[in-house]
Amino acid sequence: MPVTLAQRLAAEFVGSSMLLATVVGSGIMAEALAGGNIAVALLGNTIPTGAMLVVLITMLGPISGAHFNPAVTLVFRVKGEISNADTLAYITVQLAGALCGVLLAHLMFDLPILQASAKVRTGNGQWVSEAVATFGLVFTILATRRFRPETIPMAVGLYITAAYWFTASTSFANPAVTVARAFSNSFAGIRPADVPGFVLAQIAGAGLALLFADWLLATRQTRP
Repeated sequence: MPVTLAQRLAAEFVGSSMLLATVVGSGIMAEALAGGNIAVALLGNTIPTGAMLVVLITMLGPISGAHFNPAVTLVFRVKGEISNADTLAYITVQLAGALCGVLLAHLMFDLPILQASAKVRTGNGQWVSEAVATFGLVFTILATRRFRPETIPMAVGLYITAAYWFTASTSFANPAVTVARAFSNSFAGIRPADVPGFVLAQIAGAGLALLFADWLLATRQTRP
């Protein structure tokens, strides 16, 4: 039987929720165990996030495409692979699921459920980092999908694992993740006032990746 819209939206909601529970929960755990060593804390945040992405994309990709990311959904809307109505529905459940994941992480660690982050993340370096991070993520998805679609879960997980460390922003690369993390005053948080700059940079990076991938992949010739 074909997958229904309700099933696709449920997959996007659960995937977004589990992703944010991992991002925020592992950040809380890592900071508590790192003894003030930020590098160790970041490593403890990075590995679970990359691993969880591999799991989520593997198990939910066949149902919804495993976007978990409004920027990715918008890219596929521009490519004509998803309708306007489904795009709006996807983005809505991604945001709702991401926020639920943050609240769930707070609940698991006995923290105040509703929070507002005070962590400052702003400036040219942060914005360029988010554009680069999202460009790389979207390009990874589009190029891998073209040539080795079965490796997308591992490729995305590894890319985000690397991008945590080579970008100054630690690679949010996802508007839903960015909005949700504004509601956690923890290691993974972002000040609400800094969210718009991140989201604009992410959308710009995704758009550039789409343009570049369309040009680059269209010139690819298959050799006999």
